Amino acid sequence: MTHLPYLIAAYGITVLSLSVLSFHSWTRLKRVQKKLIQIQNNQQP
Repeated sequence: MTHLPYLIAAYGITVLSLSVLSFHSWTRLKRVQKKLIQIQNNQQP
């Protein structure tokens, strides 16, 4: 009996999870950068 299907599934879940977290972090960063630009533009005299 081989454990290959379990290893492939574990690596697949890991890669998928990291991809989702990375995408979420990237979109959140872009949203915060837009807010920061708006705040900086409002504070200029």
